[in-house]
Amino acid sequence: MVKLAVSGACGKMGSRIIDLASKEKDFKLVVALEAKGHPKIGSLVQGVKITDNPEEIKNSDCLIEFTNPSATLEHLNICVKYNKPMVIGTTGLSEEEKIKVKEASRYIPIVFSPNMSVGVNLLFRLVREATKTLSDYEVKIIEAHHIHKKDAPSGTAKKLAEIIEKESGKKVTDIKSIREGEIVGDHRVIFDSPLDTIELFHSAKTRDIFAKGALVAARFVVRQKTGLFDMEMVK
Repeated sequence: MVKLAVSGACGKMGSRIIDLASKEKDFKLVVALEAKGHPKIGSLVQGVKITDNPEEIKNSDCLIEFTNPSATLEHLNICVKYNKPMVIGTTGLSEEEKIKVKEASRYIPIVFSPNMSVGVNLLFRLVREATKTLSDYEVKIIEAHHIHKKDAPSGTAKKLAEIIEKESGKKVTDIKSIREGEIVGDHRVIFDSPLDTIELFHSAKTRDIFAKGALVAARFVVRQKTGLFDMEMVK
């Protein structure tokens, strides 16, 4: 039984993670964490009182984090303090903040991925293989999300660009971000040449795809001692 702490418990992702975890026999919610001043502090979710005290993380086996960069780094330090594994789905971290995550992984195990979806992580692998074959093609990335998403380009789009740049040695400069309606998450990679166009596309229909991936990551990370992992490494 994994005793679970969820940060951003009342958010779109946190609430789905909590709901799906309640349907699994190997998870038990013990900490529901929210930001100070949140109107639901003190109310109950799955029988657990919502708290704004991150020190409560010490009572869990693992923290799942889908919040913002500043909260993520605060909770990262607490996880290191109490030797608690962490799953980070927060996007928008700066390069300096990512270095801090990497440094923390010397002491605790961390799964850190811009996208917890199994399908998107398959897209990462397909794009890697396509780039090797289509090295002389022009590449364009288009990502679309709901109007509430603050960072652009998305963490997933940045990861796709990173993969392409590593395999091709060429900088990806054409990334288009769309913020419209309540789009959960679309990512399209276009390889274009004078002779043909090849597209790889993933569309998330529901946030549950990310929540389920986060739970898979939690099961994995509690079995590790230290280290930094992405979803392609989770088994």
